[in-house]
Amino acid sequence: MSTPAPREVGLGPHPEPWPVDDRLDPELLAHGDRRNVEDRFRYWRREAIVAELDEHRHPLHVAIENLEHDANIGSIVRTANAFALEAFHIVGRRRWNRRGAMVTDRYQHEIHHPDAAHLVAWAREAGRPLVAIDLVPGAMPIERTPLPRDAVLLVGQEGPGLSAELLAAADLVVGITQFGSTRSINVAAAAAIAMHTWVQQHAEIPEGPLR
Repeated sequence: MSTPAPREVGLGPHPEPWPVDDRLDPELLAHGDRRNVEDRFRYWRREAIVAELDEHRHPLHVAIENLEHDANIGSIVRTANAFALEAFHIVGRRRWNRRGAMVTDRYQHEIHHPDAAHLVAWAREAGRPLVAIDLVPGAMPIERTPLPRDAVLLVGQEGPGLSAELLAAADLVVGITQFGSTRSINVAAAAAIAMHTWVQQHAEIPEGPLR
């Protein structure tokens, strides 16, 4: 049995004459656009994509503790982009492993905090509730818990979870209900579930098929 050819991603060079649109990048029109972007953004300049996303972003934020240079951070940022979050926060080390983000961080707004206290002060001044995602005593099941519309979701490191300082500062602590033998699920998966739970509660879901 022959192996099916992989699906081609993106588009090749745009046929001439090129469309007249300030959002389009002449380099991409000439050489093709194989980026990890929705087809509606093919050939668009990065700045134009960011500007368009800014018109429709959700008010949700996600904050990720970067205490051990966790490789999951990139995956969390990629999910934040998929759900059009307003911003993501890095708490701790400014440098983080971007490989899993698949360059989606270029289309997001990043806010850095040197430590947990700085993030907490920022959230209090902005009037944004802090919602911790962690399986700790007293955590409420996220499946049955209303999430604030302007929340900052807090996720910790793979393994140790959130720091005691952020857990203590959280206005709400929720966990993901599990039914198997594992103690916890991957932090990037947990963050994705939490973001999607917020989407189900607050976002306008389009009617009909997605494609």
